[in-house]
Amino acid sequence: MKNKIYLKVNTDLTASPQVLSWFEQMNQPPILDKTVWWQCQTLMMEGFTNIVEHAHRNLPIETPIEIEAVRLDEYIEIRIWSQGEPFDLEQQLQQTSEFEENEQERGRGLKIMSAIADKLSYEPTVDRRYCLFISKYY
Repeated sequence: MKNKIYLKVNTDLTASPQVLSWFEQMNQPPILDKTVWWQCQTLMMEGFTNIVEHAHRNLPIETPIEIEAVRLDEYIEIRIWSQGEPFDLEQQLQQTSEFEENEQERGRGLKIMSAIADKLSYEPTVDRRYCLFISKYY
């Protein structure tokens, strides 16, 4: 089984409900473990929010964010393409303190994603964008 969906939205947090309802298609047939599906939704929203608030912080609202989700037999993959400044995900994760010590919001979304994703990366693409890649087994 392979199910692939694609969405393009503006750099705008008000698109969050649209992103979440679009992503619901990935839960057909329903993933039996409700916790895993909730984690997938959390990964999608944390990833989207991170691109809007950080990667695209200085870009116009019209800047597109492209999202692809693929459901395979054992896992879901999420790709979110951004056009922001270079960003070293691994370095940021190492520099961000754990939840208990982390009073400021910065980086908490990354820690959450890192904790629940099975694979997480943010790599440059050939077309000078970046791709946030998230994979979650179910």
